[in-house]
Amino acid sequence: MYLSLPATLIALTICIAGFFLARWRAGQPVRPERGPRMIPWTLIAVVMGGLAVIFLVHLAELGGFDMGQRPRI
Repeated sequence: MYLSLPATLIALTICIAGFFLARWRAGQPVRPERGPRMIPWTLIAVVMGGLAVIFLVHLAELGGFDMGQRPRI
């Protein structure tokens, strides 16, 4: 799958914003009067962080860095 530069930047921005939103929501104190938390905010933050790393690597590859080559010793 090939994503263009604007699509990669938009996806990276969404992932970073989603990560910060999920971390903020996960850090809120529990309010028992509202019932249990139904959305796993910590898991969402981990997934968004992982996707952000993937998009950063893709952005580096679009910039000309070859992430697939290992250095030969």
